[in-house]
Amino acid sequence: MRIGLTGGAATPDGIVRQAERAEADGFSALWYASVVSGDPLVAMALAGRATRSIELGTAVLQTYPCHPLLQANRASSVVAAMNRPGFTLGIGPSHKPLVGGVYGLSYDHPGRSTEEYTRILTGLLRGETVDIDGEDWTVHSVGHMTAPAHPVPVLISALSPRLLRVAGQYADGTVLWMASAKAIESHVAPRLHAAASAAGRPAPRIVAGLPIAVHNDEAEARAAAATTATGYAGMPNYQRILDIGGAASPADAAIIGTESSVRGQLQGLLDSGATEIWAAPFPVGDTKEARAASLRRTRDLLRELTT
Repeated sequence: MRIGLTGGAATPDGIVRQAERAEADGFSALWYASVVSGDPLVAMALAGRATRSIELGTAVLQTYPCHPLLQANRASSVVAAMNRPGFTLGIGPSHKPLVGGVYGLSYDHPGRSTEEYTRILTGLLRGETVDIDGEDWTVHSVGHMTAPAHPVPVLISALSPRLLRVAGQYADGTVLWMASAKAIESHVAPRLHAAASAAGRPAPRIVAGLPIAVHNDEAEARAAAATTATGYAGMPNYQRILDIGGAASPADAAIIGTESSVRGQLQGLLDSGATEIWAAPFPVGDTKEARAASLRRTRDLLRELTT
């Protein structure tokens, strides 16, 4: 199985050590949220220089606060600093409470905005001159873009039908969070593949991200999962994909169980159409020692499944 992990540590040095260990353990990727180190790109560039092949991806950087030309140049800078392929740019419109409530920006047309943004960004990263006067984004890139030294795949955090179409038509696929096997099979994969096929593009990637814990007591593990979900519980975008997947809450969508059960659930994600897994292990237990042991047990299984 192609299994990546959630990336992030308290310091840039910690991020480098984490990447070195993940690569040595056979994991295919590390996925970094936009809040890692305040902005993950510098730390990711350092980690990329210290590793040889592991993919380092953002999951995801918000589109609204960063113009697509600036985003493309930032990506190019990361690739130059890494001095190797392996950087993947995951982007998404984020959520109204953050974009409107924190940044004070309009969130009136997230689908339209993300589609324009993706068309501009992917064109720039392919080395094209982009001149667009759009409804949400405008760019005239002549003389203002540094083309990346290596290809930069773009993934979209696509959950709605429109963004799944955009991800297949213009990008390289989608990076998901909280989408179960049922949601991938019935909602994500058919729309994404249809859009890619209609556009004459290669088969898209589907990176399935979910919280994971190997634990014998499912009720205890689901309670622990619920405590880690406060940041996205109740977000309409996530609630829709949870509903499609038959989960009442983020804790219900988590992959939990014994080694055998978790192995089967992960294979179920791949059978549903996911091309790879983004595993977000979370701790279970009442003590520091119990939580550490829980994480080790989960990581041991995931490492075993990468071989």
